[in-house]
Amino acid sequence: MTRPRIRPAGAALAAALAGCALALSAGCGRAPDPHPAPSPAPRTSTPADVCANLVSYWVKEALRGSRWAGLDWEQKGLSNEQYEIHDQVLTAARAEERRAGRKAAEALADRESRRRCEAAKGATGSSENWRPPEEWTTAPTPSGTPGASPGE
Repeated sequence: MTRPRIRPAGAALAAALAGCALALSAGCGRAPDPHPAPSPAPRTSTPADVCANLVSYWVKEALRGSRWAGLDWEQKGLSNEQYEIHDQVLTAARAEERRAGRKAAEALADRESRRRCEAAKGATGSSENWRPPEEWTTAPTPSGTPGASPGE
């Protein structure tokens, strides 16, 4: 028995129809939606967001007595300024925990971390010696290499 020969155009049409049959739920053969749903915009974090999330997280870990709560500020990923905020918020949260319980203390940690980090614009200063980049010069250091900061 001889099979009938399918022309290439016919084969393409057969493949398209088979694909369409498999993808009916995807809207095969319909015009594209002229008003597709918008994709959500990517979320960006501000320095204050990062600060508040870090400080609040570590304050809650300290309240829970986590074994990781004893890490130093660098191991926790905090700047010196953020660690100072952490200590202040932790002191307030411990007082709140004694007065109103753990849940209230954790809520206070979230609120105060947010408030203080926003007021400090993220509290990203790394140390008491930190200066904004525009204050740096390329004047030679005493050793003769460029890159000294003012006051050295």
